[in-house]
Amino acid sequence: MIKILALLALSLLTQAVRADEAAVRKNFAARFPDIQVQSVAKTPIKGLYEVAIPGRLLYVDEKAAYLFVGNIIDAKTQRNLTEERMRQLFRVKFDALPFDQAIKVVKGNGRRRMAVFSDPDCPYCVRLEKELQGVTNVTVYTFLFPIDALHPGASGKAKAIWCTADRSKAWSAWMQEGKAPAGNADCATPLAQIAELGRKLGVNGTPTLIFADGQVVPGVIPVPQLEKLLDSSSGK
Repeated sequence: MIKILALLALSLLTQAVRADEAAVRKNFAARFPDIQVQSVAKTPIKGLYEVAIPGRLLYVDEKAAYLFVGNIIDAKTQRNLTEERMRQLFRVKFDALPFDQAIKVVKGNGRRRMAVFSDPDCPYCVRLEKELQGVTNVTVYTFLFPIDALHPGASGKAKAIWCTADRSKAWSAWMQEGKAPAGNADCATPLAQIAELGRKLGVNGTPTLIFADGQVVPGVIPVPQLEKLLDSSSGK
């Protein structure tokens, strides 16, 4: 009898939670009809709900009267709860990525793998490339993702790099030494397809890293953290 009552209580609680989340979704949709909602969930903070949209998390109260943008940090453990949830929710099928549209660089045995959405005029992407110089035994697939709204000349550089005979060499020369590629950028490029891929995956900034286990991590990562993520995502 006690087990039955416990299961009934759990069922009622689950139904109540789902009802709350459904109400938040409805309120959010009423206020932001043009935003695609992927999921709604309670957070550890009373009255605050997580709303997952493509590529990011937002937070609202139960009536969606207030919208919060930012990270939830557990003050006791210093864990970034927002970042952890994003890694859970937005995993990518790594082997389904169109690697033929990427610039491939193999270092060492190349056993560990990662992909990067990168803008040739993004200063943070340059910083990431410097960090990657300290990493070996990795295969890096770079998807050229120029954001012209921020860097008006980025698409031109991306096209010029793609149209060179040795793309990986041209990419490294530009990002590490600032040497622009020679020749004409008049070949067919996959930039439009990559832009669409980025939109589908929720990539809204560069650099954005995708590891072999599907984890998506935005921003520059220092070598120790890169090594840890590469090892864990490769099953090492």
